[in-house]
Amino acid sequence: MKQPTDDFGRRHRRTPPAAPLRLAAMVAGGSALVSGMLAGLVRMGWRIPAVGDLTAAHGPLMVAGFLGTVISLERAVGLGRPWAYAAPALAGAGSVLILTGAPSSAAALAFLAGAVTLVAVFAVIYRIRPDRPNAVLLAGTLAWTGGVLAWWMGLSVPALVPWWAAFLVLTIAGERLELAHLRPARGLVDAAFLLSAALLGAGALVSAVRLEAGVRLAGVGMVGLGLWLARFDVAWRTVRLQGLTRYIAWCLLPGYAWLALGGISWALGARWFGAGVFYDAMLHMVFVGFVLSMIFGHAPVILPGVLGVTVAFSRRFYLHLALLHASLVLRIAGDLAISIPARQWGGLLNVVAVVLFLLQTALAVRQGRRAAPAS
Repeated sequence: MKQPTDDFGRRHRRTPPAAPLRLAAMVAGGSALVSGMLAGLVRMGWRIPAVGDLTAAHGPLMVAGFLGTVISLERAVGLGRPWAYAAPALAGAGSVLILTGAPSSAAALAFLAGAVTLVAVFAVIYRIRPDRPNAVLLAGTLAWTGGVLAWWMGLSVPALVPWWAAFLVLTIAGERLELAHLRPARGLVDAAFLLSAALLGAGALVSAVRLEAGVRLAGVGMVGLGLWLARFDVAWRTVRLQGLTRYIAWCLLPGYAWLALGGISWALGARWFGAGVFYDAMLHMVFVGFVLSMIFGHAPVILPGVLGVTVAFSRRFYLHLALLHASLVLRIAGDLAISIPARQWGGLLNVVAVVLFLLQTALAVRQGRRAAPAS
């Protein structure tokens, strides 16, 4: 009997784009990630020189700058058409504009152009293969476009968060449907996924006019998607295997739990959305517990296709994964107990976990290069 596998990477084994373009996009995305994390630490009370002007751009740098660039680059590689690389280039340009002190409206326009280009990319992909995963991925990109448009129009950051959450959650859910070959049975199971995704998208739309109601709807949708993915993803089987496949499963399963918990907090605590320490907990259950855990799991198998490198798996990967979740527990506990030190140290260790992930991934790429001639 064939063992169940988490079939990442097979779709990504294509000829990578020219090295300078890949490198430029990754440098821009990486700069957004580092700057966004430092800005987040300043917002929590840590003193970091020369970062103060970026504190208001923490969310845009992390979501549009880092994740928008990386997701756009991945899909441009997958489609393989030169014009598609305009999406990561424009998203990267938006990050550069923020980091160089340009007006936020100029950065928003660059991000908006990148998002619209990515919508066009997914429209072409959906025309080639009109299936449910690509429909969900297209919906996620539309949410990114709506969020950037709302930012350009001057809406407050809390009003943008449901759009950003819809972008990332729907994108990851679409990836899981596509990469793990999840094929739900027709009927109530199928309807549960569609209803959850629809509620998340509707929550983003409603939040533009009624924030509290939109947050509640989005929260219910995230609970549904978290539970659905936890139940039907192959991770429950692959967690019993070995090596990279098992590591990926250990990234996915706690990530789904954080998504469901974050959704519960949104649904029940929408009145506090936008202010206070509970707001910090509501956001980072989703954006750290779910999204970063997914990134930790996806990176070793997506990087080979996007950057043309080999990532040698190591058990050391569990260190940054464990630190991410343990530090998030400390951070959330600090939020709920109104303990500023616990919250600050939890946030700082979140950043340390990401830095450790980056360093270990770079080391794994180096080890992969050394092993390549022997293979």
